[in-house]
Amino acid sequence: MTAAARFVTFEGGEGAGKTTQIRHLGERLAAAGIEHVATREPGGSPGAEAIRRLLVAGDTGRWEPLTEALMMIAARHDHWLRTIKPALDDGKWVLCDRFHDSTVAYQGHGRGVPFDTLESLRRTILGDRRPDLTLILDLPVEDGLGRAQARMKGIVSGEDRFERMDIGFHQRLRAGFLAIAEAEPERCVVIDARSDAAGVSAAIVAAVSSRLGVKL
Repeated sequence: MTAAARFVTFEGGEGAGKTTQIRHLGERLAAAGIEHVATREPGGSPGAEAIRRLLVAGDTGRWEPLTEALMMIAARHDHWLRTIKPALDDGKWVLCDRFHDSTVAYQGHGRGVPFDTLESLRRTILGDRRPDLTLILDLPVEDGLGRAQARMKGIVSGEDRFERMDIGFHQRLRAGFLAIAEAEPERCVVIDARSDAAGVSAAIVAAVSSRLGVKL
């Protein structure tokens, strides 16, 4: 990986606006002449996208928690080897919609998979590699679910399995992401996602500029 490469992940609960903000940051990077790749999890490579279809659709209880976690890890392994690592090795920035923190929040905090199990799996596929910066878009659970439902209105995608889980699950997700940010403040920045897209984008640009030493 060259010195210019940066790995930036976007995390948060349902409806936090990660996809929109990745697009906005990508536009700012392009304007600054910084080459980047935007990707997502689960997915981001052909094999991982095939696994994604099994994870994000269907009945909420179709997978046991550990089975679900293992599928997420399998998708991440393929994604890392085929998309993320090659881009970083080429000196490109990578903007990723979800990464291992989502597994800790969703399958760990949300569904009870032991954290030491998840950490062991992370080390198996990633070693010591972590994102250079993680932006956690935070907002009240009810607001996020409302946004997600409004976004999906009239769209038949079937990718709403996690959104349909009970409110307690989503409350645990939010608490999980905030716990991750508190435990790793040198890597994570919590972004208040309650404001409009322009306000959130400005906060993200400020965080990226100060943390990663770039002028955007």
